[in-house]
Amino acid sequence: MEPGSLQRQFAAAAERHGVPVSVLLGVSYLQSRWDAHGGAPSVTGGYGPMHLTDAVTALAEAPQHSHGDEDARGDASRAPRHGAETATPLPTRAQLPERLKTLDRAAALTGIPAEELRTGTAANIEGGAALLAAAQRASGRPPSPDPADWFGAVARYSGADDTATATTYANDVFDVLRTGESRTTDSGQVVTLAADPDVKLAPGQVESLGLRQPSAGPTECPRTVACEWIPAPYEEFGDGDYGNHDKANRPASQGIDYIVVHDTEATWDVTLKLVQDPTYVSWQYSLRSSDGHIAQHLPLKDVGWHAGNWFVNAKSVGLEHEGFLTSPDSWYTEAMYRTSARLVRYLADRYDIPLDRQHILGHDTVPGTVTSTIRGMHTDPGPYWDWAHYFRLLGRPFTPSAGPDAGVVTIRPEYGAHQPVYTGCVKAGQTCAPHGSGAVRLHTAPSADAPLVKDVGLRPGGEDSTTGVNDTGARASTGQQYAVAERRGDWTAIWYLGQRAWFHNPRQQPTAVNSRGLVLTPKEGLAEVPVYGRAYPEASAYPAGVPVQAVSPLPYKLLAGQSYVVGDRTPGEYYFAPVFDVTGHRVVRGQEEYYEIQFGHRVAFVKTADVRVSRA
Repeated sequence: MEPGSLQRQFAAAAERHGVPVSVLLGVSYLQSRWDAHGGAPSVTGGYGPMHLTDAVTALAEAPQHSHGDEDARGDASRAPRHGAETATPLPTRAQLPERLKTLDRAAALTGIPAEELRTGTAANIEGGAALLAAAQRASGRPPSPDPADWFGAVARYSGADDTATATTYANDVFDVLRTGESRTTDSGQVVTLAADPDVKLAPGQVESLGLRQPSAGPTECPRTVACEWIPAPYEEFGDGDYGNHDKANRPASQGIDYIVVHDTEATWDVTLKLVQDPTYVSWQYSLRSSDGHIAQHLPLKDVGWHAGNWFVNAKSVGLEHEGFLTSPDSWYTEAMYRTSARLVRYLADRYDIPLDRQHILGHDTVPGTVTSTIRGMHTDPGPYWDWAHYFRLLGRPFTPSAGPDAGVVTIRPEYGAHQPVYTGCVKAGQTCAPHGSGAVRLHTAPSADAPLVKDVGLRPGGEDSTTGVNDTGARASTGQQYAVAERRGDWTAIWYLGQRAWFHNPRQQPTAVNSRGLVLTPKEGLAEVPVYGRAYPEASAYPAGVPVQAVSPLPYKLLAGQSYVVGDRTPGEYYFAPVFDVTGHRVVRGQEEYYEIQFGHRVAFVKTADVRVSRA
């Protein structure tokens, strides 16, 4: 495709259908950031720069990963509660909502075959322009060169079935129009939308679309997102069992220190059915990919069962994003990234949570509680989640803060250009479709031919880690910080799971930035210190009637001479909540304190009494 042709395709389609080119560009940016993804669908079944949806075709090809059999609650005080993903029946075309089959309507409007709309960039843009023009006609408004006259059509394009989500979507598109954007797409072309700071909003146009009013309920969301209340049940269902979360009184009882990012491994409708099942598990929020709509399920004061680690559950908020970790070339819409980032900023402000990767965790970075649970821990949202873009939206981009000889590095490959080979997306051993990734591979020596480092928790027999998409044993992810062990040419070694781990980090195309930070190492005289998956109190802190929880180390060692980046300092805490009746629930807090550290791909904890802290 000749240089600049993508920009011309937008202009030509806009002119043919009487749509302001800025509106067409703004809608496309909010859906795909103008990327075509090689004709591969998004996690919600959208194709191309205009995100034309054909969910029947997309879902038929989307694998669902079932890696991990963790107890989502992560506490031995009661029977395990598993929320491992399972395959769900695929809906028929007739069962799908209109927002998931816009490609059919685009084909009818333009006469362009469905396959061409899915795979051809120019055709896809043409289909999107036709849908916008049809939405304008349906609103009873004539074509107009003024973007403000298209606010209602943009809201309708979102496919949202409620006024709040449709309005939020249109507001986001018009925010792009006001500020402007320019970027190089995945086809290598620069697309530019000039800023128009004077463009007007017209939210009154949404009222005429006939959409439902969402159930506000007791939602806890920022005003800048569309949020509705779909509660998870707190119910008993026989033999002392109950679900699907625990009542609490946070932050008065315990601080909320973490936000955990998940993906659903299910469609939106299935996700909502699961979280409303008292025999299943729970989380605080679900986010829809097509338009960024948010559903809240638990009051923030209560504890969800989502992270597989009770210490983390008791001190975190869980966000489930509609998506599939291993879907070939899966991608998330800009609409969902933006609303998720606004929700996280709101939660971080409310609970004073630092915006860094020690506190904004992926489910894949939550540690196993004890040795026996390590292998079953989940691996979502996986290597295809764009942490760099997410943190830019959070207002905390990962930028250098130290010189070339810094003792700490922050992982930050160029997401689109960085495409390490993964296997197992569809079948074991089969190479996954090429895709941008925010994770780097870690080797035993400064060479791409050297074996990957070992993770004795995942493989007690000492086998090497693999390139499997669910194998986190030799993987460092964007935003994670590690202490530098050595530098040699284009390679950097970090301390990782008690060993040197090398990654390719050339000056011309770095995969990490140099950073400042605090690090810890074993105290003088200690050859090694134990590492833990949870920060529980010492035995003497437990009152009568509350069983002492074992402080059981993981099978890793933090050795003398090694350093690891410090996160929080936290007292040992345990929330005792084994039964439905809350009157006996207790928070046990001890004198023993811990540091959270970035130890491998997952975080871990060490006792403050075992280590000394210094500036790297």
